[in-house]
Amino acid sequence: MALNASDPAALADAIASGDRAALSRAITLVESTRADHRAKAASILDGLIHKTGRAIRIGLSGVPGAGKSTLLDAFGMMLAQKGHKVAILAVDPSSIRTGGSILGDKTRMQRLATEPNAFIRPSPTSGTLGGVAGKTRETMLLCEAAGYDVVIVETVGVGQSEVTVSEMVDLVVLLTIAGGGDELQGIKKGILEVADIVVVNKADGDNLKRARKAAAELRAALDIMAPKSAAWKPPVACVSAMEGTGLAELWETVGDFRKIQEETGAFTEKRAGQRVRWLERAVDEELRRRVLGTRKARTALSDAESQVRAGDRSPSAMARELLDRLGVAETR
Repeated sequence: MALNASDPAALADAIASGDRAALSRAITLVESTRADHRAKAASILDGLIHKTGRAIRIGLSGVPGAGKSTLLDAFGMMLAQKGHKVAILAVDPSSIRTGGSILGDKTRMQRLATEPNAFIRPSPTSGTLGGVAGKTRETMLLCEAAGYDVVIVETVGVGQSEVTVSEMVDLVVLLTIAGGGDELQGIKKGILEVADIVVVNKADGDNLKRARKAAAELRAALDIMAPKSAAWKPPVACVSAMEGTGLAELWETVGDFRKIQEETGAFTEKRAGQRVRWLERAVDEELRRRVLGTRKARTALSDAESQVRAGDRSPSAMARELLDRLGVAETR
């Protein structure tokens, strides 16, 4: 029987059965800006919510040139060969001209792209801050409902990416390489604060000695920082995505992290907090959409923007006046 793509319940059932086409269709609905698509996506997610939560959610970020896609290709293949179903949400920066993805991560994970137990979904940031797509949370849940037990979010660049992705995954893996020293100094202070595992890639050949030195420097930096958790000190590992060395140990470390977090209750507590923050953001988005979605609101906003652009009014005063015009009452 052909899939009825317009029926949310039918799509949800197909996703739960592992139908990749249904999964892709649902993600497209989730990412859509159309009101009818958003309503269908919400219905699908609600119908699948009890089939989610069993996967390990990993955020992967790293300095440019660290080899994130190469690592994901090798790491994902290793997991697939172990019997895991792996979903890669590769978040691309958006083209300013078209709004679409510009990196094409799928083409850089050639082995994994043809692996039956893997699902790769490149998504544009579409202007979303923090290096992750606006609907990454929803996409993760859909993948989990489809039976993927390892979900990896590859973020854009470093910096705000780690802070944002840490609010939606179980752990953050920071990928770096041995550089001239300045690169390591540049990432230590802020990014290491949110990293749960640090990985030095390209630890092979003539670069092995430099990679080990970089790992030692990173361990020293972590030693003088206050840990995120009393039960877990972020380890620093050397791997070679090209040679496949260190990948099995990295997966073991991920397992150790999950076990410790579950034993202390931190795993469940973190996910509960993430769901609440997700609700808050969803409410903010929906309020903005409903308040500013009418023709009257768009006209008023355009007028306000013109006055602010010209320097005739301050943004703060204009914002208050705009909401007054739209009938949004001030709280007391």
